[in-house]
Amino acid sequence: MIRKLRTARDNQQWMLDLALNMRGRVQNFERDDLEVPPGKRARNYRMLPKVWREAAERHEALARRAHAKGAHASATAHYDHAVEAYRMAQHPIYFDNHPVKKQLVRKLNEMVDRRSEVASYPIERVEVPFDDGKTISCLLHLLPDRRKAPCVIYVPGMDQTKEVFPKAAHNIAIERGFHVLAMDGPGQGSSNLQKIRAIGDNYERAGAAVISYLQQRPEVDRRKIAIYGISMGSYWSLRLSSYDHRAACVVSSVACFNPNNTIFTQSSPRFKQMFMYMAGYEDEEQFDEEVANNMTVRGHLDKITCPTLLVTGEFDPLCPLEDAVEAFEDLRVPKEMWVFENQYHPLWSIANLGGLDCHDYVLDWLQMTMMGRKLSRRHRRIAYIREHGDGPFGDCSWTPPIRRGQAYF
Repeated sequence: MIRKLRTARDNQQWMLDLALNMRGRVQNFERDDLEVPPGKRARNYRMLPKVWREAAERHEALARRAHAKGAHASATAHYDHAVEAYRMAQHPIYFDNHPVKKQLVRKLNEMVDRRSEVASYPIERVEVPFDDGKTISCLLHLLPDRRKAPCVIYVPGMDQTKEVFPKAAHNIAIERGFHVLAMDGPGQGSSNLQKIRAIGDNYERAGAAVISYLQQRPEVDRRKIAIYGISMGSYWSLRLSSYDHRAACVVSSVACFNPNNTIFTQSSPRFKQMFMYMAGYEDEEQFDEEVANNMTVRGHLDKITCPTLLVTGEFDPLCPLEDAVEAFEDLRVPKEMWVFENQYHPLWSIANLGGLDCHDYVLDWLQMTMMGRKLSRRHRRIAYIREHGDGPFGDCSWTPPIRRGQAYF
């Protein structure tokens, strides 16, 4: 008997395996950098947990030796790598109770805790109460002196977890005076293992619970809590900001906030495979009807009340530029949008920023918006950031050459 495929496009798995074998890319095939560990090669998707586990074990061994010798800076850097590699190893396993996934998650948690022992600033585990005695698991990265300061809530993407940002060896938020709380929202990391699914308004309610927790922390300036979402987190951050109005500002970056769910229909089948797991669905038609059809920012953006920054690549296939422009127009608050020329979905190490990540400039914008200048109520700016230009703070204001509803190329 032939086993029924979970999604209609699962029959394209051989193409995904071929692309991974030939390009070293798991998805977002527009980019040229590798998505496998340096020196490793995965010839199909089933190999990914193994090659990432091997990379994690290498960095774990180096970290332990440095840790034992008191070389805490080197140990922190190696633990960062081990954390990321164990995170990547467990991620492609789409089964909550799979023994390999559970062991990899245990190793991930162990590396996070060992890293906290050697990091140059405090990192705390936080469990925010949620439904039915469950918790939203978070990592709180505090400024070294624990002073009262603004805090950024990091909302990870579909293929991220709370461990991905910031890196302890180079915490770019500390350099700008921010605490950071990174959360495993519904469907992510620890939430998957607790069966907290990415459905309905779960993410909005989870984010609101996190804000309430932060407002009780003595280290956090309760008036200066920002929300920063990446990729699918760009969608969740906008929905959260429309649901809970306590944030001082919101950044929705590496765009995945279009109203048409391009991610589930025109992009790599892996996105839908992953999100059905995150939502707890096995039936594709039921998932489309009950989840995918309702995943839109349309009708929500005009409810956001704080300054908002949207960040996207000019040719991001997960959010065509015309959809990003439409979202920008629907906002009724002080707003900016950065469009990076000739860029796609991940905005890491890009020429438009001299090789930096979008994280660096986003945190600069947050610093200026929350700690410096106050945007006027009529602030409205779209920046077209050229591939070899002078960045988003240069003279790059732009009017998109399309009207609402028109396709951009």
